[in-house]
Amino acid sequence: MIIDEEHRFGVRQKEALRKLRADVNVLSLTATPIPRTLNLALNGIRDLSIIATAPDHRLPVRTFVREDDRRLVQEAIRRELGRGGQVFYLHNEVRTIEQSALELAKLVPEAHIGMGHGQMPKHELERTMREFAHRQTNVLVCSTIIESGIDIPNANTIIIERADKFGLAELHQLRGRVGRSNRQAYAYLLTPHPKSMTKDAAKRLEAIRDAGELGVGFSLATHDLEIRGTGELLGKDQSGQIESIGYSMYLDMLSRAVDALRGGRVPDTDLPVELGDEVLLGESALIPDDYLPDIAQRLMLYKRIASQTTRSALEDLRGEVRDRFGKLPDALVNLFHVARLKLDAKPLGIRTLELGGKGGRIRFHDGAEVKVDQVLALISSRPKEFTFRGEHTIGLLKRIESVEGRVQYLESVLAALNQPGTTSLDEAKVAA
Repeated sequence: MIIDEEHRFGVRQKEALRKLRADVNVLSLTATPIPRTLNLALNGIRDLSIIATAPDHRLPVRTFVREDDRRLVQEAIRRELGRGGQVFYLHNEVRTIEQSALELAKLVPEAHIGMGHGQMPKHELERTMREFAHRQTNVLVCSTIIESGIDIPNANTIIIERADKFGLAELHQLRGRVGRSNRQAYAYLLTPHPKSMTKDAAKRLEAIRDAGELGVGFSLATHDLEIRGTGELLGKDQSGQIESIGYSMYLDMLSRAVDALRGGRVPDTDLPVELGDEVLLGESALIPDDYLPDIAQRLMLYKRIASQTTRSALEDLRGEVRDRFGKLPDALVNLFHVARLKLDAKPLGIRTLELGGKGGRIRFHDGAEVKVDQVLALISSRPKEFTFRGEHTIGLLKRIESVEGRVQYLESVLAALNQPGTTSLDEAKVAA
């Protein structure tokens, strides 16, 4: 089964199609995957292929986000008509679309205006579209009926009223109606005053404006996922409320659930979210925007760093990143330090490993089997560096200024703890 324009279907519709046949293979096609679909792909539940090569001689559509201004509309239409082109003018309110067409006729008297929307009689809509395709009209006032399936190479300007009301995928699809030849195309996204728009609408418009290159559908879909959330893997909702926990924590929770199911266990939803391993070095540990501007690449790199299971694999990835993008900034170097320390800390049952300029702590998971002989040896041999601090926690008293020094110190502590002999941390405290 091949589903084209997959983003236009709901979960129930796609599942109903899937049930028409047993063991059906599904190929979904879309320029902008919905958050749920993209999430399935990023987590390896679905395979993903990206076609990022544009047709020959195709140019990126120049995109402008502007507060609605009739003089701007007049100028944009006249510029396109002056070079022999055609214009899509999108007004997505059927009850007022006729009035909008009359206003445009007054604004640009020389234009030949047609009108098309989904509530028109079939034969009348067909005639309107034929006239526009044959250049008998040069401005088409329309609804979102043109979103897909329209290929008119001579139409190279689109003006979208109230662009703040449209979704990111929808804006990308509408912008794709122009620029389908080797001529420069323009898209004008008209908005009300910025104060009357929602924060999410402003984020969408900023994303569509900045993603002006060809083949940016995947990048835009990633922005959409960040803004709207991932949706339900097994439910009908195709977007969610990701801002409440963040994408990184969501992936961590999902990974734990998938690992439990693969191991034949029931995921324990009562476990606190804070059980995720944490390494804090007192400095930023991230991929800077100016080092890797593409948000999709940053997300994929975060996921690759977090998924490495050995030191050698992590070092290979570090070398690959350096070769592809250049010298690593300090924040990214710190991120690789954090990932390496997590690998060393995980077998010891450590939940939090922290060391800053004023000391730090090692906190173990509840019920973790701690290597008591090594804990006692460390504390008794270097009492000025270690102490018990509350339940399941060892305090680190040493103060180290440089990040490299903190990393080396923590690695030596973890190596000392990683010796034979296990018991509970409570027994170690009693013995101490």
